Amino acid sequence: MQFDFGPSCVGLRGSFSKSRSCRSVHRIGKRLVIQGASEGRGTGVENNGESSSDYEEGDATISVIPQRNKSPIAAAEDVDVSNGTVAPATSSSAIPAAKKRQRRTRIPDKPYLRIMPWNLWTILKNYIGKELTEIPIPFNFCEPLSMLQRLVEDYEYSEILDKAAMASDSCEQLAYVAAFTVSSYATTSNRTAKPFNPLLGETYELDRTDDLGWKCISEQVSHHPHVVAQHCESKNWICHQEFSMTSSLKGKYLQVKPLGMTHLTFLSSGNRYTWKKVTTNVNNIIFGKLWVDHHGEMEIVNHKTGEKCVLQFIPSEPFSPSKQRKVTGAVMNAKRELVWVLNGTWDNKMEASKVAEKRSQVKGKQVLETEAPVVVWQRRWPPLHFKGVLRLWSQVLQPTDL
Repeated sequence: MQFDFGPSCVGLRGSFSKSRSCRSVHRIGKRLVIQGASEGRGTGVENNGESSSDYEEGDATISVIPQRNKSPIAAAEDVDVSNGTVAPATSSSAIPAAKKRQRRTRIPDKPYLRIMPWNLWTILKNYIGKELTEIPIPFNFCEPLSMLQRLVEDYEYSEILDKAAMASDSCEQLAYVAAFTVSSYATTSNRTAKPFNPLLGETYELDRTDDLGWKCISEQVSHHPHVVAQHCESKNWICHQEFSMTSSLKGKYLQVKPLGMTHLTFLSSGNRYTWKKVTTNVNNIIFGKLWVDHHGEMEIVNHKTGEKCVLQFIPSEPFSPSKQRKVTGAVMNAKRELVWVLNGTWDNKMEASKVAEKRSQVKGKQVLETEAPVVVWQRRWPPLHFKGVLRLWSQVLQPTDL
């Protein structure tokens, strides 16, 4: 009877049949060590000669060292030598189904603690007119997120970019891009807390390829001043930005001026857009309820076609409801002719109206007629169970209540 375990076992004699599960055979003294098979013992012959042809019949012990399974598939290749033969095992382990990724639906509750014997004005009053990014702020004035995580919120309405990628007209695409830039300010209407500063070299990666079709990575590349580099890509578009800011106290309000530029490229058309963020004010620093406002001009340029969109973030007037958080805009072609008109608010929705070909004259002035407006962005309001997470609707503690 012949041992025949394949190329690594040629010349051995015994009662074992050929098996692809035998990986190698080593002789240690009077023992034959078989690696790559399941546990078992068998009888065979062994000789002290150096050549495999010198083996003669006799008693010997064969030690079988099982191969470790590296995956569920490897269990199907185990062998059974309990009856003196090497054969594939009849049982196999089923491959477990891939588990669906479970994402958290809320962040931990923000503690509502009165552990500090001062308010925000007590901390900031000594820094009027100075740079505030390096001032240590008590943690109860911060939200449980870092700046790296906060910047990824710009892609909450990434479906707008997917619609823009499918647009056949570049001016229509520019209107959707303008709506996307406005949507990044939606969550700031009730968010007065400061995000934590990341460590130098800290990174944050968010992979939403399975449900939203994009993935993003951010890194803190400078600590003084604070600079964040961010890259986000989808199958239809690629967006990256470098973000930094300067802040100063202007008496009753805190002013934040973002620095850096955002770049957006659509892969199918090759259109590349750039824009800068507008100025942000945090009002009622001394007393009253804190509230956030954005104002300034944002210019979005298509560097391939020369088209441009100009958005105006109008400063809010507390006693004029019609001018609260209002945004207007105009999309112009390369000849600087008006093509689309945009209207809305940065905390709710944006509408776009296409300029009709027919134009009329009123008192010697040209009046443009527009088609019916189309909603290009509508805010999704957070569920009520987020109320206790960021204290979005909590009343700010008055100085007289300390």
